[in-house]
Amino acid sequence: MTKKVAMVVGATTKWQSDGRMTKLAHGGTVDDSELPLGVRWGVGGAIAQKFAQEGFSVVLTTRTAANAAALQAAIMEQDGECMTVELDLVSPESISAAFAKIRNEAGEPDVLVYNAGYLEGRDLPPEKELLEHIPLEMFDTTQHISARGPFLVAKEVLPAMREKGEGSFLISNNASSLRGRKRITGQSLYYPRVMMRTLAQVLTEEYSEHGVHVANVVIDGLIDSPGTRALEKAQREPDTVMNPVKIAEAFYYLHTQDRSCWTHELQLTPFPTKPSH
Repeated sequence: MTKKVAMVVGATTKWQSDGRMTKLAHGGTVDDSELPLGVRWGVGGAIAQKFAQEGFSVVLTTRTAANAAALQAAIMEQDGECMTVELDLVSPESISAAFAKIRNEAGEPDVLVYNAGYLEGRDLPPEKELLEHIPLEMFDTTQHISARGPFLVAKEVLPAMREKGEGSFLISNNASSLRGRKRITGQSLYYPRVMMRTLAQVLTEEYSEHGVHVANVVIDGLIDSPGTRALEKAQREPDTVMNPVKIAEAFYYLHTQDRSCWTHELQLTPFPTKPSH
């Protein structure tokens, strides 16, 4: 029997032990050897492991395959089925080529989780908080990942789901998608993620009647990972740090919901924290 396919776009995290954000925040890599496998690659890695454990053939996508090598090895060591495909969300050609490879080697995805992130904006100094100081190239990157990227990915994956009459298109988002907020020092340029949420709402209206479950998941807090666990805030307030394994369970829950009562937006917030709005 052919396994169903779960595809995770952005399966690794910038906060993994050797991630870009980890290096920016800590000046180099951090040791993750004492951390559980479920948190070493953030939300994307936890989601990939969860679906593999549930019997799916998992497809990891990342800009550079080496970024996901350790995650793929961990899944396979747990007797999971997994492959890694390079995919650059800035390039339509890369997206098309990646999906062609996936269809040929794994099959059409039954569930796609869009978990792409970026760090653009985090390294801007305090005197450059205002929009007038944001370089166009930085804004373009955030738009590529937040709006254009999911649009192009949706065009690749939704037709087959519509024809089949089933499937899930799930978006990993954050609290900045709920309303436009000023970017403060140390934060990524996240307000374009409002468009990501809007796209999820549009796709819900367009594709639900065709049997495709679309949902926007607002992950409202700091996610545990090697780089975030080492932050002073995480060590000072551990109860505010979100367990990616439990976040992954929420994504699997969405995919397995009965179609008579689908959830189209889910907000996950740590218990000591007031939910963002």
